[in-house]
Amino acid sequence: MNTRSFITTLCWLFASTALAQGIIHPSIGTKAEGGDFKISLVDKKQNYGGSADTRDTDIYSPKSVNIHPSGKKYYVNSLEGASTVVFDAETNKKLKVIHHEFKAKDAALFSEPSEFYRFTHYTNRNVNVFTGKPVESTFSHNGRYLWVPYYRRNFDINAQDPSAVAIIDTRTDSIVRVMETGALPKMVATSHDGRYVVITHWGENTVGFIDISSAKPTDWHHVACVEIDKKLQLNYSLTTPVNRDNGSGNALRGTVFTPDDKYLLVGCMGGNGGIGVIDVENFKCIGKLTGMMSNVRHLAIRGDYLYLSINAAGYVQRMPLDRVLETISHMNGGHTALTGWQNCKVGAGARTIELTPDGRYLFAACNLESTVYVVDTRSFSVITRIAADSYPVGLDVSKDGRFVYTTSQGRKNGGGNCVDIYSIDYPGIEQNAKANTEEINAALADLNGTADEAEEAEEVEAEKTVNRQLSTINRPWMWAAGGGILLLGCGIIAHHRRKH
Repeated sequence: MNTRSFITTLCWLFASTALAQGIIHPSIGTKAEGGDFKISLVDKKQNYGGSADTRDTDIYSPKSVNIHPSGKKYYVNSLEGASTVVFDAETNKKLKVIHHEFKAKDAALFSEPSEFYRFTHYTNRNVNVFTGKPVESTFSHNGRYLWVPYYRRNFDINAQDPSAVAIIDTRTDSIVRVMETGALPKMVATSHDGRYVVITHWGENTVGFIDISSAKPTDWHHVACVEIDKKLQLNYSLTTPVNRDNGSGNALRGTVFTPDDKYLLVGCMGGNGGIGVIDVENFKCIGKLTGMMSNVRHLAIRGDYLYLSINAAGYVQRMPLDRVLETISHMNGGHTALTGWQNCKVGAGARTIELTPDGRYLFAACNLESTVYVVDTRSFSVITRIAADSYPVGLDVSKDGRFVYTTSQGRKNGGGNCVDIYSIDYPGIEQNAKANTEEINAALADLNGTADEAEEAEEVEAEKTVNRQLSTINRPWMWAAGGGILLLGCGIIAHHRRKH
């Protein structure tokens, strides 16, 4: 049995154990604590049972959740519902449902085709008439825009032709632009300097770069598509579905920029595993880091560490970031081993991980145990865990460090179709919130449009100043005074010349 087969068997064993335990639906008020850390389930949005306040039929196979940087709203991607559901974070009331369905009349939303992604199977149809299945998300431009890639266009039953990414304006919560992507995209990330959005294509071993340095969506454009190992040549049936979550090469997933945006790190859940490293300046894969456990699912950088979730075995690993960067600086293709990873055992099926803003606590959504694990990063050990609706997959932490949200996608046997909302309390939470006040306020200003208003006010004031100056110059008495000064100056010069 090869490594990949062993991992697959192991996953099924874990899944069987989880199924035997039954479906879990924790009630609001469920609590857990570890030392001076406390976590409590304070609300939920569920597509089963529940009260009128918590029941929501738009929560259909929720894949991910993203809290707006201002903390005012959150967005849930309902994969099978082909929609992004928007909620008010203070009241948990639904604000809007954004449907990812495009008709011929929506043609103006689509960017011009690039040279990077070509249709090879569906060439006799309008490919921009489709329904998209939203997967993950990332914010750009200070939270102004939310990028949502689609697992596939609905007519492409085996996700082998280009998919797409929708860009949502968070002020209006409407789609303002749609751009093409490679086959079967999943993860998406924004560079710290706001120059690039990258989209990781699970289905073909590539990562696409989009230049977003302009403030105008119509200026954004594709600049590169980078292969990790070798781009897959896809030629599946057009009538019979296959399981594209298996056999997709490196199965690229977790994606994160290094703090200086010099490198992009991409986790490989499949193939030979490891982390692909892309030189951002040159749009080139310079090799793979290895030495960690196989089945890398999610990546996060906080403080001095790079963190990984290991899906099948149920671990979180970390490595000092300076060691990672030092090793990368010597890479020149091929595989480079990086040993000495720290390990923390969490639950089986460790999926999305995220940390509090100060990096003190890490949360792991453990799919097969229907549990959120809490890791204290000082000791790098589990301090507590709390039940989640069965099969949690997505997770996010608010910028003020007060809330954790999870999405439970569900399986054929049930479970899922739920968003769980937890409040957390720990020493230093006030300082944590204050440390991010500037970022939160900036995002709030952009969300409300006051950032643009301030910029416009500066432009208006500058224009008024120029006009005042021009008005002064145009006054007759100023011209007369100026003429007098000019004549006086000419007289002095003439007198000076006569004397010399």
